[in-house]
Amino acid sequence: MPFHKFFLLFAGALGLACAPVCASPAAPAPRPAVKKAGTTQALPPARVKQTLADYQHWLNLLVERHAVAGLATAVVLDDKVVFERTVGYADTATQQPVTPLTVFRLASLSKAFATALTGLLVDDGKLSWNTRLVDVLPYFKLKDMKAADQATVGDIMGQRLGLPRNTYDRMLEDDIPYEELVRKLDEVKLACGVGQCYGYQNVAFGMIGDVIFARTGDFFYHLVDKRIFYPLGMTTASYGRAALESSKSWARPHHASGHGWVPFEPNETYYRVAPAAGVNASLRDMEKWLIAQMGGRPDVLSPSLLTVLHTPGISTPSELYASPWRRKRLTAAHYALGWRVYRYAGETLIYHAGAVAGYRTMIGFFPKYDVGVVTLWNSSGPVPSGLMPMVFDELLGLPHVDWAGLEHDPPRTVPERRRRRTHRHR
Repeated sequence: MPFHKFFLLFAGALGLACAPVCASPAAPAPRPAVKKAGTTQALPPARVKQTLADYQHWLNLLVERHAVAGLATAVVLDDKVVFERTVGYADTATQQPVTPLTVFRLASLSKAFATALTGLLVDDGKLSWNTRLVDVLPYFKLKDMKAADQATVGDIMGQRLGLPRNTYDRMLEDDIPYEELVRKLDEVKLACGVGQCYGYQNVAFGMIGDVIFARTGDFFYHLVDKRIFYPLGMTTASYGRAALESSKSWARPHHASGHGWVPFEPNETYYRVAPAAGVNASLRDMEKWLIAQMGGRPDVLSPSLLTVLHTPGISTPSELYASPWRRKRLTAAHYALGWRVYRYAGETLIYHAGAVAGYRTMIGFFPKYDVGVVTLWNSSGPVPSGLMPMVFDELLGLPHVDWAGLEHDPPRTVPERRRRRTHRHR
């Protein structure tokens, strides 16, 4: 299966001027005059340069293996995009190529937008992380009503509500409305007391949209657009399937077949829980988002807010064994507020990943070194998920491990068939 030309930016790691491909065609959002100082440590320039060259090589191998329908990825260092590349197709049927402005579904990367908005509203005095859900949502009940009385905004944002993991996701996928499911939470036996254990949620996480409407009188997605998308200049970011499909360039989801990657219609399911999984965005949007999360836009996301969002919360021990690279590199794992916080080879990594049918996404950064990576792809194959830890390893000077399985396995013309049911990300 042929692949169209890609866009590549390979500059800035050594202080070079950024090529025009770095900038969005829209007018840039205003930048702060003062950057954080004294909080980061520089990576060796030669190591950065070699890492980006190796990343290009690994992506070439990805193309040769036909391991993805389409993909967009970038590396940000010191608030500059030092590497940007797209490969493959937004739609294999029409051979429309992926570009930096092609819009993908973000899946669970959406959660960080919800927590950031919540934090902004907390700073505005509209609510508190300790706001009790029973004081805002008349419908909210748990099987243990004493526990329900204690549950707060911070508990749903921090994935510590006490419910079993992925409560009601299956029913959501079976088209049972969100509004019905959140009114049935009292039928579920709690796994632990509120705030006592980790239990990843999508349906319950979606309640933050109801909380925000109750406290502001405005819709959740309107406020994200006003407080985050617009000021950051995320001009192609949106919520919902209709907005995705009205984008000038948007990535169709694909599944594997005997003839390669085949596009199919986007699944509506997780758009119904917009705070948990409703955002659409392009690589250019996500570069701006990554810079903001790394502290480069204090005019939008203040340092104090970022500290709150990135502070480790409930322990997530299952993450230590979730994949080969995690088993080898992680020594601690926690959930913060819409972000995972890992101890990666002795360094703090702020990270999240997402998956819905036909889309996968990853984002991660090391605050100490002011460096991060974001990757979006529109097919079910898992191979690209091994690339990000390979980049991380090389940036940190760790021994090389082929986490993606690209360097030694024989090429496969047809990707392994994957189950088409919606993926529920951890």
